[in-house]
Amino acid sequence: MSREAEVAEVVDVPEALPGTLSDELRGELIAFRRDLHMHPELGNQEFRTTAAIKARLERAGLAPRVLDTGTGLVCDIGSPDAEEQRGVLALRADIDALPIPDTKAGAPYRSTVPDRAHACGHDVHTTVVLGAGLVLAELHEQGRLPYPVRLIFQPAEEVLPGGAPDAIESGVLDGVGRIIAVHCDPRVDAGRIGLRQGPITSACDRLEVALDGPGGHTARPHLTTDLVTAAAKVVTDVPALVARRVDARSGLAVTWGRIESGHACNVVPQHAELSGTVRCLDLDAWRAAPDLVHGAIQEIADLHRAKSEINYIRGVPPVVNDPAVTELLADAMTARRGAAGIEDTEQSLGGEDFSWYLEHVPGAMARLGVRTPGERTVRDLHQGDFDADEHAITVGVELFTAAALLDVRP
Repeated sequence: MSREAEVAEVVDVPEALPGTLSDELRGELIAFRRDLHMHPELGNQEFRTTAAIKARLERAGLAPRVLDTGTGLVCDIGSPDAEEQRGVLALRADIDALPIPDTKAGAPYRSTVPDRAHACGHDVHTTVVLGAGLVLAELHEQGRLPYPVRLIFQPAEEVLPGGAPDAIESGVLDGVGRIIAVHCDPRVDAGRIGLRQGPITSACDRLEVALDGPGGHTARPHLTTDLVTAAAKVVTDVPALVARRVDARSGLAVTWGRIESGHACNVVPQHAELSGTVRCLDLDAWRAAPDLVHGAIQEIADLHRAKSEINYIRGVPPVVNDPAVTELLADAMTARRGAAGIEDTEQSLGGEDFSWYLEHVPGAMARLGVRTPGERTVRDLHQGDFDADEHAITVGVELFTAAALLDVRP
């Protein structure tokens, strides 16, 4: 039996499922997204964004709570029952922007803040969760929401290790049984979503290395610690050493972005600096990565008699989609728009701090299509000309509302 037919046994596809967007609310949400887009705020500075979300939720009769960090919110729809063992379904959005200029010359909602832009679609994510919350609040008032739902508007996703750990510390996962999210994907047409069971993003950590030793004249390198050669060996040999100490399928990769040492052609320097990233496709390999990387760097440094100082900065683990929650998103999309609205998606090498929630509860992230069908311009995230087809807002809202209505765990 096809997935569409399986879901049709629960609801009449797609008309019988409530929670579709009215034209009035659709217009309001587009205007809300454009306002956020014009006023982007960086991580942990999202005061205007937080106030705007809070005001709209309160107008709907809800009681949002600002997180302990001062930005971001959590809001329950319905009252979670302390004796209910299934746990609340949480919908998560990230609300921060990026420190890059908005280069969309013709857009009337272009950023009004210099060198700040919603170039990753967080304004869309926020609007989708807000819209879903407004629809679900109305259904709750009508007695049509089967279980409580929690809205999480999280700050600082773009700031390593992300704002998710602070949000979790603020209690956003207390009583949560499942959590879902979307992320804009400019490679997927608006009206569609991409799904994948298992890892859908990668781990991403930051690495900073300092090498020190007695310098000297290049005529007598044997009397010095040749830091330039040592640094060059760290750059070339550490990635190879690390790659040979884990399963090749884990995709553990050390990539350097900066190397700096010396000021004169005939002077062996006393100090060298390197920085780069460590990315990994596999959760277990990511957990082992710090020790592996430290060991490899130390081996090279010792070989060249260099003193090393290693700063391994944890970023985020990979987002690993739970199969059952991924199936819930597939059922929700099928109920709304048919199975043709779903496509398989690849594991990305980008990082996402949604992964921290999945260290505590099962969940899944869908890729939300934001490319206008037929558009030939190739756009990407984290670029100043990034934009989204706003039909994606309707799709995201209806995906989340359907998930809340179909989440009928025992």
